[in-house]
Amino acid sequence: MEIWDDIFGQGKDLDSLQMCLRAIVISLVTLLLIRISGRRSFGMKLPLDNVTVILLGAILSRAIVGVSPMIPTIAAALTIVLMHRGFAWLSLKNKWLSSIAKGRKIVLYQNDKLQEVNMTKALVSEEDLKENIRVKVQQEGFQEIEQAFMERSGEISFIKKTKN
Repeated sequence: MEIWDDIFGQGKDLDSLQMCLRAIVISLVTLLLIRISGRRSFGMKLPLDNVTVILLGAILSRAIVGVSPMIPTIAAALTIVLMHRGFAWLSLKNKWLSSIAKGRKIVLYQNDKLQEVNMTKALVSEEDLKENIRVKVQQEGFQEIEQAFMERSGEISFIKKTKN
C-alpha cells in the first residue's frame, strides 16, 4: 500500500505528477464505466441518464483531486453505473417505473389547438413552439402541424399533417 501512496499520493497534498497519474487512471476507469453503462447514458438524455452522468462526474472528480480515496470512489461510481443499468432494464419491464425513471411525453399542440395546460406543465410558451417549428420544420406557424410533443428527453417534436 505504501507504493500505491508513493505513486498516487494520499489526501489533498498531491503533487502535479500524482494528480496527473490519478487523472489518467480515472479517465480509463470512466471509459470502462461508460462502456458498462451502455450507449444510452450519453445518447438518450433522459432524466435517469442525466442523473447518472452528473453523479459520475461529481464522484470521480473527487478521486482526481484527492478529496476522496481512489478505490472507494471507483467502487461508488461502479455502483451508480450498475444501478443505472438495473433501472434501465427494470423500466423496460415496468411502465410505472419507466415513467418515473424516464418521464412521459407531453402533448403541446393537437387538433389545431395549443394545449395550454400541458404547455404550462412543460414550461413551454407559444413562442418556444414557433421557434422550434422554424428551426426543425423550416416553416412559420402551425398551419402544417398535426401535433407537437415535449419528448421525455426535453426535445420538442412535431408530426406534420398528412397531405391528401
